[in-house]
Amino acid sequence: MKLTAKFDTRREAEMTVERIVQQFEIDRAKVAITADGGENTAGIAEDGSDQKTGDSRSEARDDAELNGKVVVTVEVADDETASEVREAFNEFDASEQAVR
Repeated sequence: MKLTAKFDTRREAEMTVERIVQQFEIDRAKVAITADGGENTAGIAEDGSDQKTGDSRSEARDDAELNGKVVVTVEVADDETASEVREAFNEFDASEQAVR
């Protein structure tokens, strides 16, 4: 079965994938990160490297690709693994979770 969830930021999606792969030892080849739509996206809100740094010498950026949510899809083999993936989705504020 495949579990999917949408994230507001690329950072949340990447943190979820890190948790799934490292903590739950799911093969990275079974995890996909894609844009929710046809355009490149970093999510719907700036976060991580898309934000201005605390360094006063750096300039604010306004070029983040904010064209929709970031989708994480994970292929799982059993209900126990699915439960762990859902736990990671919830930890990093996933929305629109689905099972395919």
